[in-house]
Amino acid sequence: MIRADEPESSIVIQTGCNVQDNVVIHSLSNSEVKIGKKTSLAHGCIVHGPCEIGENCFVGFGAVVFDCILGEDTVVLHRAVVRGVEVLPHRIVPDGAIVTDQKTASRLEDLTTDVAEFKKSVVRANLELVKGYKDLQFEGEILPLGISEENETKEFQNLENSE
Repeated sequence: MIRADEPESSIVIQTGCNVQDNVVIHSLSNSEVKIGKKTSLAHGCIVHGPCEIGENCFVGFGAVVFDCILGEDTVVLHRAVVRGVEVLPHRIVPDGAIVTDQKTASRLEDLTTDVAEFKKSVVRANLELVKGYKDLQFEGEILPLGISEENETKEFQNLENSE
């Protein structure tokens, strides 16, 4: 569910993002939620504004991020809570962690190679799903003007190559 229904609220989801089942994105009055390019929001997570999530981030199953800033390439693992802090780029919030003060946020560990690879695999898998859905959508149909299978393939490859 994506809701920016309160006065002066907004939500911006940039290119190449992946919003999975049962994700809630909500922006309070006079606030914005901004989700950077190629970010994955996993099943059942909650992103509550004000909130800024950088590019190439991952928010895990059932995690909650509220009133915070996540730097680029940040991973918030499953069932973690991040509220009222700024998380520096390339950090990992462990499974089930509760990060509600800046001191704790500043001590988060750097993103590890294995978690970074996991994050990339999620993006790749979901880009493949998008390609599959588009292939099914146009299977056996005459494509509308301005849409071609070649353009769709180039768009997919551009997103995939920009990892």
